[in-house]
Amino acid sequence: MGLKIFMASFLVTSILFFLLFIPTRLTMQFSTLRPPVNYFSVPPNSSRAYPVSFAYLISASKGDVVKLKRLMRVLYHPGNYYLIHVDYGAPQAEHKAVAEFVASDPVFGQVGNVWVVGKPNLVTYRGPTMLATTLHAMAMLLRTCQWDWFINLSASDYPLVTQDDLTQAFSGLPRSTNFIQHSSQLGWKFNKRGKPIIIDPGLYSLNKSEIWWVIKQRSLPTSFKLYTGSAWTILSRSFAEYCIVGWENLPRTLLLYYTNFVSSPEGYFQTVICNSEDYKNTTVNHDLHYITWDNPPKQHPRSLGLKDYRRMVLTSRPFARKFKRNDPVLDKIDRELLKRYHGKFSYGGWCSQGGKHKACSGLRTENYGVLKPGPSSRRLKNLLTKLLSDKFFRKQQCRCARRPSLPPSLPPSATLSASNFSSLLSRVPSLLLPFFHVFRFACVPISDTTAAATVNHRRRQIGTHANASASDLKSQDSCGLASVVVCEDKGDN
Repeated sequence: MGLKIFMASFLVTSILFFLLFIPTRLTMQFSTLRPPVNYFSVPPNSSRAYPVSFAYLISASKGDVVKLKRLMRVLYHPGNYYLIHVDYGAPQAEHKAVAEFVASDPVFGQVGNVWVVGKPNLVTYRGPTMLATTLHAMAMLLRTCQWDWFINLSASDYPLVTQDDLTQAFSGLPRSTNFIQHSSQLGWKFNKRGKPIIIDPGLYSLNKSEIWWVIKQRSLPTSFKLYTGSAWTILSRSFAEYCIVGWENLPRTLLLYYTNFVSSPEGYFQTVICNSEDYKNTTVNHDLHYITWDNPPKQHPRSLGLKDYRRMVLTSRPFARKFKRNDPVLDKIDRELLKRYHGKFSYGGWCSQGGKHKACSGLRTENYGVLKPGPSSRRLKNLLTKLLSDKFFRKQQCRCARRPSLPPSLPPSATLSASNFSSLLSRVPSLLLPFFHVFRFACVPISDTTAAATVNHRRRQIGTHANASASDLKSQDSCGLASVVVCEDKGDN
């Protein structure tokens, strides 16, 4: 008898365990299934001499060789990594000049952290080939080296801080932070970017040409929310891995969608990160670039000059664009911000210095790993502290555009939806129902007959003209929201 009772108890316990425990495992969130596999050959915990490091993609097109060489000199640091991409459409002589520039520099060869894309892509303006080039560079840098943030620049960009300043300022930030300027308020871009369908010939042709516009347009997506922003970003390594080998299908789905999207680099990363549950709370709504536009804005930003110098410095941003080749303002930035002289490298604790102005001419091996930040580092750190403060950080993360609110009509105490009123009644304890019904509220939806009783009140609230009718008043409440319910106190009669 005792054995039968034991077996029955064991069976009941097993069934209860199966019913209670197994469903909790089956309903586990998919975000927790993030694979711990290291997809890339670089050891994740390799020791480094500098607290943080950056991986740069520097894009250049036809006629940018001079600007590219100057940018590499001011941007170089032995603790970072640099990948140069020259548009396939540039002349062969320019491709050769860039390759010789990198191969002939003794510092680049000694450290071995500067590369040129051997098989470049044909980049079409406003086409998805620009985005494809960025993803290509991210994949190459992920496989090649260990870094913390990915930064994409063009040959028309220029730094406003030294790399020691940038390293020191970023050393105290969470490594998951992503600097992506974004907004869900597309405005005119809904019709000019979201609905048109384009085809980029650069995806299948070796001949450079403009994008093609398809006559028929498409509707806006409903399975995800569109975001837009700046094409210049600073992305964490974790988010870069997610975009390349995402453990869910969102990055690939959006990549296919943005293949036919106008100016896809201005929306792809914004839409991916703001629709991802794992990364939407890691965004800082800023691109850390100083960019000015004409009024009204034109297709390209305004070229910066000497008159913009003071404003650039006061913004404390680490990068600015765009600049003309060898503009005088670049010489001023070199002297006063970067301490760069005679066409050498920018000032840093890693380099050997000599000459009248202590020009940084080469690598001093014993100084490798030494940082010497300047005043620009403090300004940049103050900016980053402000951007990551509670006042700005959480309040500006992937926020959707608010729906227009209902115009002010009745006081909140006199406005109640039918569903909310029923829910309120269901929550009132039975013992309190007699007291609750003392007031005997009569709640009916607004109609042409009941709305007339509220005309005088609405005139005082929104300044309705004295001759407004009840139907006019009702139409002002038709905002596509829940119907308004008027509650009138009838007393005890």
